[in-house]
Amino acid sequence: MSAATDTALTEQPAAEHVRSVLARAISLSLSANGQDYDLIGMHSVDGRGRIVLHPQADSPLAVQVAAAERGGIGAVLEFTDIAPTALRDRVRARVTITGRVAPAEAGGGGVLRLDPTRVTLRTTAGTRDVDLDAFERAEPDPLAVEEAAMLTHLADAHGDMVADLVVLAGSRLPLGVVRALPLAVDRHGITLRCEYHEGHCDLRLLFPATARDAAEAGEQVRRLLTTPRCAHHQHPSPRP
Repeated sequence: MSAATDTALTEQPAAEHVRSVLARAISLSLSANGQDYDLIGMHSVDGRGRIVLHPQADSPLAVQVAAAERGGIGAVLEFTDIAPTALRDRVRARVTITGRVAPAEAGGGGVLRLDPTRVTLRTTAGTRDVDLDAFERAEPDPLAVEEAAMLTHLADAHGDMVADLVVLAGSRLPLGVVRALPLAVDRHGITLRCEYHEGHCDLRLLFPATARDAAEAGEQVRRLLTTPRCAHHQHPSPRP
C-alpha cells in the first residue's frame, strides 16, 4: 500500500531526493573492473554534489586507479537509503551513480573523485534517470541530515503522537493497522508506515507550512494535530 499527495509542489524533485540521500549516507558500494568495494566512512559530498572518495592510499581501489591510464577507471557507486526506524521493508531508495573514478589531485595522495555520467534514482514509485545539471544545481532537503534523529525520537518517545497522526487519515486509511512508525520527513511533510498483518500503507501528511529546520518541523507536526483533516491531502491506496 502507498500514499501520495495531490499537490505536485510538495513532491520532492528527483535531483533533490538524490542529494538528500547522499547528504545522509555514511557508506556506499562501489564496483569497478569486476571488483566490489564497501566504503564505510570513506567519502564526502561537496555543495555541488561532487563525490570524493578517501580510501587508504595502499587499498586495492587506490592502487587500481593509480595503475590506470589517464582518465581513471569506470565505476558504479550505489547508495542505499534505509529508514532509521525498525519498520518493514526499510529500504526507501537506491541511488546509482555511474562515472569514472580518478585521482582528485595531480600527484595522487590516495584521494579520488567521481566524475558522474549517469545518476539513477529507484524508489517504490519506480526508476528514473536524473538530469546531471539538475543534480549539480539541487540542494539536499534542509531536514536530510537531521531526519534520522527526528524520526527515531518520534518513534521512541512520542508513540502517542504517531497514533494521533494516523487518526488524521480517517476513513481513507484501510482498517486493520497493527503498527505505525515514522518512515520519512522532509520540509513539506511527514510519512508514516502503517503496517497490517499483510502489507502496509505509507501515509503522507502535508505540513501546514514549509519547515526550514528540525525545530520548525517539530512545530509543524504539532500543528498537523490541530489542523482540519481536509488540509492534509492524504490518499492511501493499496499495494501488496
